[in-house]
Amino acid sequence: MADAVDVVVIGMGPGGEYVAGELAQAGLSVVGVDERLLGGECPYYGCVPSKMIIRAANSLAEGRRVSTLAGHGAVEPDFAPVAARIRNEATDNWDDQAAVARFEGKGGRFIRGHGRITGPGRVSVGDVALLARRAIVLNTGTAPAVPPIPGLTDSPYWTNRDILKVEKAPESLIVLGGGAIGCELAQAFARFGSRVSLVEASDRLVALEEPESSAVLAAAFAEDGIEVHTSAAARNVRYEDGFFTCEIGDGEVGAQHLLVATGRRNNLSDIGLETVGLDPKARFLDPDDQMRLADGVWAIGDITGKGAFTHMSMYQGAIAVRSVLGKPGHGAEYHAVPRVTFTDPEIGSVGLTEANARERGLRVRVGSAQIPSSTRGFIHKVGNTGLIKLVEDADRGVLVGATSAGPTGGEVLSALVVAVHAGVSTERLGQLIYAYPTFHRAIESAVNDLK
Repeated sequence: MADAVDVVVIGMGPGGEYVAGELAQAGLSVVGVDERLLGGECPYYGCVPSKMIIRAANSLAEGRRVSTLAGHGAVEPDFAPVAARIRNEATDNWDDQAAVARFEGKGGRFIRGHGRITGPGRVSVGDVALLARRAIVLNTGTAPAVPPIPGLTDSPYWTNRDILKVEKAPESLIVLGGGAIGCELAQAFARFGSRVSLVEASDRLVALEEPESSAVLAAAFAEDGIEVHTSAAARNVRYEDGFFTCEIGDGEVGAQHLLVATGRRNNLSDIGLETVGLDPKARFLDPDDQMRLADGVWAIGDITGKGAFTHMSMYQGAIAVRSVLGKPGHGAEYHAVPRVTFTDPEIGSVGLTEANARERGLRVRVGSAQIPSSTRGFIHKVGNTGLIKLVEDADRGVLVGATSAGPTGGEVLSALVVAVHAGVSTERLGQLIYAYPTFHRAIESAVNDLK
């Protein structure tokens, strides 16, 4: 006999945990299902522990800048404090007991195991059969994608799940992948003293961002001593006597450890999509603007293909909660999705890049301003590289995209997110009073540069 409940949430990452908790607090009987840790990738293997490493690494970089600004300073890297902080403050040694207790305290029930839809309104978790009278919510997330490079799968390579558990910085490290995860961790460990070689198949770092952002990051990596190889697909991996050798192009790179950061794959196989009329081989799921996927089924997070970000999962989760409860609310919009690569400088962006906008046939105007040329950039001096870039739909006179790269690029981005989301005219942006001297004041210069 199936255990009848109101809602089953399969996948208890940040968005799923939020949905399950909110619906339980609203008085529904809710079961949350996950075969891994409750809370998902972000608090244990992603956002939180990685940013702790980055915060610590950036403090080392600032210490090394003292001699340029304020006398003399000596910095001696020690990874032990940040490793202890990750273990003790962020992850409870990768134990989700506190998260489970928090969810159960809201009235929910947690089952650890692989959840699979077996028919309309029906879910199995091992030997447990559940009947969801009201909703099944899918938030099954992603896993590291490992490319089919000869020799790789037989080697002790790392993914983000492995490297964030290390107790000390590796002596040397190869990073496969120049996207956000690869770049963040490459720079952070380089600042802790690791000899880092980064290998990227495309012709530039953070290839989904503006070319100007890639150039800024490449210059920063050169200062940090990172050996960057772009347009260099890995052809073969060898692991012998505790050492990795990776063949790239006409040469090779070697290190004691190898991090695979070549993207993520959606967890959509073997969750029973076919039993509710959905394609189990789909790359992404495509819910409507209320996050409904099929009758009685909702989907949120990475698997919807709208951005593999915790903030996207939480945004969609809030909409799904309203929809399941039958409450009215604004549907999902994706024209102003923010994203930040937490390197130094930070690369923040929202909406369309210039290339994206032109591909869509828009008549585009572009404006930019260099952070070092601003008063705050001049004051900041060392570590002040960055820029503001604006992409305008000239026919409507509004921004459709923007980039904020710099010492606080992710924070400056917030103003640009508002502008893109709300469709604030560039004429109106030019009439704002921008505080002086701030990094965000460069937005005004970029507006004035639109052409």
